[in-house]
Amino acid sequence: MDLAVRRMALENLGVRQIGAIHENLPAARLVEASVRRREGMIADNGALVARTGKRTGRSPKDRFIIENSLTRDLVDWGEVNQKFPSKKFDELLRNAAGYIESLEEVWVTDAYAGADPRYRLNVQVVTEYAWQALFAKQLFRRPSAEDLETFEPDWTIISLPRLLMDPEIDDTKSETFVGVDFEKKIVLICGTRYAGEIKKSIFGVLNFVLPTEKDVFPMHCSANVGENDDVALFFGLSGTGKTTLSADPERYLIGDDEHGWSDSGVFNFEGGCYAKTIDLSEEKEPQIYNAIRFGSVLENVAMDRINRQVDYTDDSLTENTRAAYPLEFIEGAVRDGMGEHPKAVLFLTADAFGVLPPVSVLSPEQAAYYFLSGYTAKLAGTEADMETDVEATFSTCFGAPFLPLPATTYAGMLSDRLREHNVPCYLVNTGWSGGPYGVGERVDIAATREIVRAAIKGNLAGQETEKDPFFGLNIPVKLEGVPDDILNPRDTWDDKGAYDRQAKKLAGLFRDNFEKFKDSVSDEVRDAGPSS
Repeated sequence: MDLAVRRMALENLGVRQIGAIHENLPAARLVEASVRRREGMIADNGALVARTGKRTGRSPKDRFIIENSLTRDLVDWGEVNQKFPSKKFDELLRNAAGYIESLEEVWVTDAYAGADPRYRLNVQVVTEYAWQALFAKQLFRRPSAEDLETFEPDWTIISLPRLLMDPEIDDTKSETFVGVDFEKKIVLICGTRYAGEIKKSIFGVLNFVLPTEKDVFPMHCSANVGENDDVALFFGLSGTGKTTLSADPERYLIGDDEHGWSDSGVFNFEGGCYAKTIDLSEEKEPQIYNAIRFGSVLENVAMDRINRQVDYTDDSLTENTRAAYPLEFIEGAVRDGMGEHPKAVLFLTADAFGVLPPVSVLSPEQAAYYFLSGYTAKLAGTEADMETDVEATFSTCFGAPFLPLPATTYAGMLSDRLREHNVPCYLVNTGWSGGPYGVGERVDIAATREIVRAAIKGNLAGQETEKDPFFGLNIPVKLEGVPDDILNPRDTWDDKGAYDRQAKKLAGLFRDNFEKFKDSVSDEVRDAGPSS
């Protein structure tokens, strides 16, 4: 797209006078600009280190969907999908246009969301920070030079971190605002430098567009594939291990976070990875560790300003430290981002109570129950405004903050595909064992990898199991490569009575949470959860 057309595209947003427009620059020039503008510093591993200030995670309380004729009857309105009036959003867009006019430099990145050409969206990211343009370039899928000549955006993301909202004037909840307009096909992000908002906003868009227009199941999951085309899907929220477990040196990475499941198989939405780096080590996660190099972005990672060495163990800024890098930085990544129908589906949960087994074999009804439940634990820093270090949470379909439609829409699409393609499903606890968070220890990543490999190879099928008395889960009695004494979580607790109390407590939370689904699922699914 030439400059005249670029200016016209911005003028359609209400921008009249524009400073320098930097469009689709290569990574090296974006790094140079970020350093020149004092937005970040280069670490000794070559990555650009940027800080996001007080917003070090997503701001779900400040996210809104614009109410209009398209969304009024389709969106599952509530605390997650908050309404925002269309007329007021138009005012915010005019203010944003005026703010853009005041900038000396504007950074524009054109990209694809979706590896399958049949379903991808053309996305244009406009931001005031060069480092956020680099983030968008590395996280989305990158069009070829030839494709850019005829590129026309379907959606526009405007990220203006220094434009702060006034709640009394703008009808927002704070100085931060994230608004999605499905009619105008615009995302407006203000008052936060956290780049994850750019990435997740388009995931929310795809979660609306693909089911309603394309009959494609959008998934908050990572995916990899082996030599025999044995695709595996890993569902789970932030911190449960989607990125870590899908980055397996013995397999090929399709993607680490967001995918679609169509009639021909699975495909990645993104062109990069956004990996958590807290306590990252070359020994335990070599693929991620070695992917962090020149062209990558380190977000809120501590660094010595003198010798430029980063410290992945330092959580002084946040525990939600991140690395953004293109998929090709992962050795053996699947370049086209596509794969066949999966051979195994794994639900990952970081159980802060320490009472769920490291692996459970799920029946089809249990798969539906635990998918709708979406249990895990949020750790400090993953989201803004958390009141404690750890909060147990149930996030529907392992992605409630990004699901504009009713949860049963997505659960139905999953169930249909599991049945159609005869895909086994497992619940894997990557959280705590031997006690709750702060007392017990996190399940060893090596043991979890052995569990995952056994599930993908089909070695869990037909294994002898014992039924958990609290959750009704089928627990393998023995599994090669995994210590027998960790398979049943009760055996890992010194105080068995304390375990029983914790298990009863969590089982009750499951039942309470599932009350909202009891009238919209079958009796078999409703009864597949914890017993009373």
